[in-house]
Amino acid sequence: MVKLIHTLADHDDDVNCCAFSASLLATCSLDKTIRLYCLSDFTELPHSPLKFHTYAVHCCCFSPSGHILASCSTDGTTVLWDTQNGQILAVMEQPSGSPVRVCRFSPDSSCLVSGAADGTVVLWNAQTYKLYRCGSVKDGSLVACAFSPNGNLFVTGSSCGDLTVWDDKMRCLHDEKAHDLGITCCDFSPQPVSDGEQGLQFFRLASCGQDCHMKIWMISFTHILGFELKYKSTLSGHCAPVLACAFSHNGQMLVSGSVDKSVIVYDTNTENILYTLTQHTRYVTTCAFAPSILLLATGSMDKTVNIWQFDPGALCQARIPEDQPEQFVEDWSEDDVSDWLCAQGLKDLVDIFKMNNIDGRELLNLTKESLADDLKIDGYSYEKEAMENWISKKKRTSPMTNLVLPSVVLTPNRTLKMAIERWLETHQK
Repeated sequence: MVKLIHTLADHDDDVNCCAFSASLLATCSLDKTIRLYCLSDFTELPHSPLKFHTYAVHCCCFSPSGHILASCSTDGTTVLWDTQNGQILAVMEQPSGSPVRVCRFSPDSSCLVSGAADGTVVLWNAQTYKLYRCGSVKDGSLVACAFSPNGNLFVTGSSCGDLTVWDDKMRCLHDEKAHDLGITCCDFSPQPVSDGEQGLQFFRLASCGQDCHMKIWMISFTHILGFELKYKSTLSGHCAPVLACAFSHNGQMLVSGSVDKSVIVYDTNTENILYTLTQHTRYVTTCAFAPSILLLATGSMDKTVNIWQFDPGALCQARIPEDQPEQFVEDWSEDDVSDWLCAQGLKDLVDIFKMNNIDGRELLNLTKESLADDLKIDGYSYEKEAMENWISKKKRTSPMTNLVLPSVVLTPNRTLKMAIERWLETHQK
């Protein structure tokens, strides 16, 4: 279960970003301020709000230790704050003077990246506050950034839809057209994934965009074999542009916020939707998990930040064990497909799929026609009561196709149910 435990309503304008440290929550807004709250009771710290920026504050982030907070603004500056007293440690001006849209600390706190509306990206020395390296993306504003867990590389996302991968020396490793209408956010899972065969480590990356999709990528980087970015899957739970995404501290959950005013929490391994949260009344602009506890913060253009708490048993039981290598669907064996069917509540289809030797590659190629003609699965959804009445009359055929049903066990179509619920929520307001 997940429940709303607190709502913060101190900002006077849209909330643009929220970030956690081990003990604090930071929020920033179009109202030019950054606010700091204690996680123990969500009271605002005495030295909050933090005021310096002369225009909207777009992003804020904590250093890994939580002792320093970075904020960036339309005013072209990135400011470092001492979280214990609210004092300014440094004001770093973007060389071009362009509005700064995103900032991120490296995992070891040695560097800070700032990305601007003119496409420039700056790597700062976080100890001396001096510019280390500077670069730029080929087109569009730079609006998203994330460091890999080991700090060897970072990824930036642009308003033109490009994901650009940089190493820690600011060399461009790769550029990928990821989202048709522009990227809005990206985040790395904190936990790397191991390839059991070659002993390589992969990093799971999520990106979201104006195309209403969230995409999952797998990234590997070794000095011997070089760099590889591989598309894995697309999550299509939202019906409007997706503005924010974030992994939980253990990498088991992935959250997204959207223009459709909803927040969706996914199981990272199965990619199933765990929860759809609809308490915000305007666009959801930001979301963040706490680094060590099951807390989620979501911010919105409704000027509020909602704090959500997860039950320790929130994740579904069916998942890939932590010591099992990550697999792409196309590489699944028949047994992997069977395990996946069971995890989806489709255990009664296992024998049918095994009988037809459906492995991962075959699964990806299945169509509605092949389900009906080859596997004798009709592909239609029915009202539960109507189907129960049909079966009670000893009818063992599909009401739509008249084919013999391989099983009379009813399986709930949860995806259809959630789609209907989202449609009702949208059209009944």
